[in-house]
Amino acid sequence: MRFFTALTAALLPFTALAAKKPSSKSVDRFAGYNKQQLSAASALKLDDNVYADLTKAPRDYSVAVLLTALEARFGCVLCQDFQPEWNLLAKSWAKGDKDSQSRLVFGTLDFANGQKTFQSLMLQTAPVLLLFPPTLGPDAKPDGAPVRFDFSTGTNRAEPIHAWLGRHLPSSPTPPFNRPFNWMKLIITTVSVLGFITLAAVAGPYVLPLLQNRNLWAAISIIAVLLFTSGHMFNHIRKVPYIAGDGKGGISYFAGGFQNQFGLETQIVAAMYGILAFATISLALKVPRVVDPKVQGIMIIVWGGVMLAMYSFLLSVFRMKNGGYPFWLPPF
Repeated sequence: MRFFTALTAALLPFTALAAKKPSSKSVDRFAGYNKQQLSAASALKLDDNVYADLTKAPRDYSVAVLLTALEARFGCVLCQDFQPEWNLLAKSWAKGDKDSQSRLVFGTLDFANGQKTFQSLMLQTAPVLLLFPPTLGPDAKPDGAPVRFDFSTGTNRAEPIHAWLGRHLPSSPTPPFNRPFNWMKLIITTVSVLGFITLAAVAGPYVLPLLQNRNLWAAISIIAVLLFTSGHMFNHIRKVPYIAGDGKGGISYFAGGFQNQFGLETQIVAAMYGILAFATISLALKVPRVVDPKVQGIMIIVWGGVMLAMYSFLLSVFRMKNGGYPFWLPPF
């Protein structure tokens, strides 16, 4: 009996060392999954069984798993947008970490292939990114609880995820993230520039005279002046109502006070300004070119009457907005 007791006491240190030694199965698992990751050049596609095997303890490696819902019936726009970025990050990480010193495995678990996992984690939204730390080695965490990335900011780029992984893997080398050169963007930009130059060269002789036309620019300038002087920008800034009731069952087209106005009021004032401007231009440019004196006289009387009526109506509008306005013209 004493012999067995002494033998047990002598073997106790060796059994303790054997218990602390990393499992060879964990090393074999990382080698196998890392080989698949390098050959796929993207994140591994997982299912419930592979996810359980990849994340089970003990493990001397880290696992970054994206739980997503890519099918169109789920309507997860962020999942669709982020998936190419996630695969690009996995590819860039594997390319920069050729010796696998960081010992990190990237995986993607779609809801269609991992419903049991989603239910066990009680996930109601997607995407969800989990980083499982190692349970063996210098960076081991005894509980092995995963760290979750917050997608509430709406990020769909790989750069923030790369920085987040680097912060949570401080002792592991973090390979730089390199986004591949966008040749399609270069081609589209080059073709667009060449097309614009060609269009300008071909259409230049026809468009240039139009752009140099003084009447065109005069019309554009007058329209812009009428819009801004009538209070168009005021309506957009203050979000004024189009019309309002007068309190008697009718409609009020003009708001009282110089600091208030309605949308329809702006249009009426712009129309008055436009008629006055057109009458002034006609009297200054069109009437002097009329050869017949009688027709010319009639045009002067007509346009003069239009100006008198519009100015009279404009002054009456001013009196509506401010009862103390002293000026007026007949007939209003």
